[in-house]
Amino acid sequence: MYSFKAIKTPRVSEEVAEQIKQAILQRHFRVGEKLPAERQLAEDFQVSRVAVREALRLLDNSGFITTRQGAGGGAFVTDLTLENISQAFLDLFLVGKFSIPELCQARLLLDPEVARLAAENITPDFARKLKAAIEAEEQPIRSLSEDLDIKIQVHVLLMEMCGNRLYQTLQRLLLGITRMVVVASGPDPEIVHPAGMHRPVVEAVLAGDPEAAAEAMKRHTIEFGENLLKMEDAYRQKFASGEWTPARG
Repeated sequence: MYSFKAIKTPRVSEEVAEQIKQAILQRHFRVGEKLPAERQLAEDFQVSRVAVREALRLLDNSGFITTRQGAGGGAFVTDLTLENISQAFLDLFLVGKFSIPELCQARLLLDPEVARLAAENITPDFARKLKAAIEAEEQPIRSLSEDLDIKIQVHVLLMEMCGNRLYQTLQRLLLGITRMVVVASGPDPEIVHPAGMHRPVVEAVLAGDPEAAAEAMKRHTIEFGENLLKMEDAYRQKFASGEWTPARG
């Protein structure tokens, strides 16, 4: 059984949460495993059950555990996913810690490299999926939200093909912010991301030409970035006035 250390610092609940988090990261507790009961944790840490309860709340909020009520309930270790960090990333954007121009700069570095790696890793299965994705995004638009989801699919496939999980994580975060800003701004889809913008990228990837794929994605990222930059003021005005929130969007 994992042995916790007694707490002797003023910020008791935070220290309790940190020790439990480290125990989870070191895999002393596996995904799906139930943590010891509050009473047991309070004895192990030599703190109050209130401090333990607060520590568990911190861990729940950060995605390390989930708390279930009732018979058989308790605190259970969860599987960390992108969702656990995407909200924090979104919050940083919402409070102005980075801007749309900075997001576009990051995408200009990342997206072409993802396309280049995707072209190096093209397979018959991915080729089939890419062809289907580019055909789908060139169909008539039914709604802005649906159009964005369809057009993001090309990026999702390229991410999966690139073979770099960190690139995938970073690009999903950047695409999430991009989608949110576009939806909140409510532009004409035909103007912000016209049909066919991805076709040169897809054709280069299908041809297995890494450099052409990277160059095509660079051009696309610059063109779309210019459209996105025009939306930032409208987006921030709507957010500041309460006219739009992430939950409603």
